[in-house]
Amino acid sequence: MSTAQHKIGSGFGHDTTADEVLSGLDLTGKLALVTGGYSGLGLETTRALAKAGAHVVVPARRPEAAEEALAGISGVEVGELDLADLASVRSFADGFLASGRTIDLQINNAGIMACPETRVGPGWEAQFATNHLGHFAVTNLLWPALADGGARVVSVSSSGHRGSDIRWDDPQFEQGYDKWAAYGQAKTANILFAVQLDALGKDSGVRGFSLHPGGILTPLQRHLPREEMVAFGWIDAEGNPLNPAFKSPEQGAATQVWAATSPQLDGLGGVFCEDCEITEISTDGAPGVRPYAVDPASAERLWTLSADLTGVNAFR
Repeated sequence: MSTAQHKIGSGFGHDTTADEVLSGLDLTGKLALVTGGYSGLGLETTRALAKAGAHVVVPARRPEAAEEALAGISGVEVGELDLADLASVRSFADGFLASGRTIDLQINNAGIMACPETRVGPGWEAQFATNHLGHFAVTNLLWPALADGGARVVSVSSSGHRGSDIRWDDPQFEQGYDKWAAYGQAKTANILFAVQLDALGKDSGVRGFSLHPGGILTPLQRHLPREEMVAFGWIDAEGNPLNPAFKSPEQGAATQVWAATSPQLDGLGGVFCEDCEITEISTDGAPGVRPYAVDPASAERLWTLSADLTGVNAFR
């Protein structure tokens, strides 16, 4: 398999912050769209991009909560978007396109992790639906604005993708639910989406990237009982962080900001990043991206499945 999945010597690393990535970059006049950009890593991403001069659109399932969280950050606007509801996705995209604006960078940041079995829409498994299908649909519906802006589209995945390839025979977990396998599948889907979007979009100047932000304690863990996080060694019984490899939110937001803005990635796309660097493919259990998550044939197959499920495809 031919791939650009090799380190480029970015000079950044695990402890790099979003502000450090953006040092010296002027994003004035750029429009950024950050799903879930009002909580956890999304909030820090929005803050850093706005500080660098970008106008940031934050689609939010809870617009009032988003307005409250983003109060005091200039250059930000909030829209309403529920990624698990295709009608909401269409409404948001239609409203944005009607504004006549272009998108310079889009960060598909919103997500859920290891939730109890939940069905949304026509019976879709909630993690696959929210983390992947909703972002697939909104990105395709926003295609005219992305193409006009020659945008970078960044999918926030996770090392959790190592937990599952796409379950082609049962993607909705109708034959038995496992919350971590479902999360792994959704995160693999985020990577494959970036691979195929890049393949389809690069002739229009649109490039796709995906990434693992690192381990960070954020509201993403809302569905995990404390005793489970204690058993993982993430926190102690009082809820204090234990894992020295965990990042701060400022560090955790760095890789997605780097993927969305860095001149070091000009001319590249379809790659998986970690610690503000393109990571290597791993086949032996070592850190890195699993081969199945960057396989072009699987990426094309998932795109077709996603288009069939959502009824949305900008390239049909």
